[in-house]
Amino acid sequence: MDAVQYTKAGEVMARHSHLFVETFDGFLGYGMDRKTDENTLQVYLQKFSDDALMKTMLKRMSDDDLAEVFEVLSKMLKKHLSEPEYHRLFLKED
Repeated sequence: MDAVQYTKAGEVMARHSHLFVETFDGFLGYGMDRKTDENTLQVYLQKFSDDALMKTMLKRMSDDDLAEVFEVLSKMLKKHLSEPEYHRLFLKED
């Protein structure tokens, strides 16, 4: 995986984005319809992956909790992404 990239001003260049959660202003709820479910899941996952929340949550999660989350995410990546998509979209390789 590539090292962190910096701008000329020394700022970290973001390779990941979490903009949906910042701009979404629709209804959130699960089980209503497919589009609402997708929007809700995207907001929840982006909120869940917030650095400050993860710093707190990871310390409190059991080894089984960690394994469960890792296994579910790995399963979804393998099931829904091709090898090139995995490298481009998840690993952010050029």
